[in-house]
Amino acid sequence: MGRLLFRVAAGLAVVIAFFWLLSVVVGLLIWGVAIALVVGVVVLGVRMLRAESGGAGR
Repeated sequence: MGRLLFRVAAGLAVVIAFFWLLSVVVGLLIWGVAIALVVGVVVLGVRMLRAESGGAGR
């Protein structure tokens, strides 16, 4: 009985650790996508401002 309880507890710990790691990876991916979107919007805004100013920087 003790050995079975240990196996169940070990399996539960592995499942919890797996889902915790998965949530960390997904969270990092979401942060990366959010940062990339912000950088893309800023770069696009700078390009539009330069284009509207008559291309003085070229």
